[in-house]
Amino acid sequence: MKNNYNLRAKVILTLVKVQEGKSLANILNSELNKLDHKDKGLFHELVLGTLRQWYSLKAIALPLLVKPINNSIVETSLYVGLYQTLCTNVASHAAISETVTAVKQLGYEPLSGVINAILRKSTNEKEKFKELLYNHHGLPSWLAKRLKKDWSESYVQLCIALKQTAPLTLRINQRKIDRNSYFKKLIDLGILAEICEFSKQAIRIKQSVSISELPFFEEGYFSVQDEHAQLCGELSLELDSQNVVDACAAPGGKTGHLLEKYDIKKLWALDKDEARLAKVQENLERLNLLGNNVSIQAIDGITWTSDALVDCIILDAPCSATGVIRRHPDIKLLRKPEDIQNIVTLQSQILTNMWKNLKVGGKLVYVTCSLLKVENEKQIQNFLNLNSDAEELHISDDWGIKQMHGRQLLPLDSKSGDGFYYCILEKK
Repeated sequence: MKNNYNLRAKVILTLVKVQEGKSLANILNSELNKLDHKDKGLFHELVLGTLRQWYSLKAIALPLLVKPINNSIVETSLYVGLYQTLCTNVASHAAISETVTAVKQLGYEPLSGVINAILRKSTNEKEKFKELLYNHHGLPSWLAKRLKKDWSESYVQLCIALKQTAPLTLRINQRKIDRNSYFKKLIDLGILAEICEFSKQAIRIKQSVSISELPFFEEGYFSVQDEHAQLCGELSLELDSQNVVDACAAPGGKTGHLLEKYDIKKLWALDKDEARLAKVQENLERLNLLGNNVSIQAIDGITWTSDALVDCIILDAPCSATGVIRRHPDIKLLRKPEDIQNIVTLQSQILTNMWKNLKVGGKLVYVTCSLLKVENEKQIQNFLNLNSDAEELHISDDWGIKQMHGRQLLPLDSKSGDGFYYCILEKK
């Protein structure tokens, strides 16, 4: 019977798995591989799009229900249907028909009439519902409250941006080609692209493309990496002939960028996830950067120790990932308010351990892809209070927003990179 489910039913079942706690990154490819090629694009759009608008769809759906739907499959069906009628180019009659059929196929025929009625209402009053959708913050209430508190001036713009798709950005491998030359290759091929503002190696692609089909992908001429994530490699660190640790390295974007830019004496790429470390190795091999000076180790940042103190540590700390919600919209459903304090504690433990491995005069770059100040400037404030041998080195660049400690970048429009925080500490 399962093989006879229509596409909407398959979308609904995938979204239910996310609600049950499964990360979309872990299940999406296997779900896509079960589909005919012609269905993959729509499946991908409906899954990610519904997740992006999940809480906005929930807000407009609740007043339309005579009584609550205490069933995740039926509730999800309603959101998938509303997403199609309000946010896509799918013909309304097809969206309604296919979604109602999915409800029946999934065993809830008695409730299919309710879904049908609400979807028809949304079609008949489309502009009204689209406005309601646009004006809702689109976040779980606990996260909306935290962002409003932390970023009151940017809050509305931030909420709008977090419901959008993120830009596709390349980092050009300067050991292979300079950015202007690669940009010219793209333009000559008719690929719409533009030079990014902050990272000296970044190019933003402005159309839908297959990454592996861009020129010289296999030859390692570029990597896909968000512009704001690239700024770690743009900091003035002077790492030639230095011993460097990239803690929490997977999937290896920052590792690759550092090896492209500097002649590093020894670089340790650490991560507790052995499976994700395989991606680090794969990326470095493609970029032709995997030399004897690179050691990839599956180990936890809380316990790692070096035989000799190192010159620089890049700590891209585990975090709430609220700054990358555009790329991973399932974070809205998976992250819980009680997670935040656990994450803050883990960050502090890794910071404390890594600091022990840094030589006097060495630098630690603390990075997160979080929007929450408790994980960022407040974490650093607490660390400075507890470690008298730590001193902040102010970042001289003008990107982002200067904080009490460090600088914060926010995803505020379709061109901007993800939400990232940076702070540099020196051991005195």
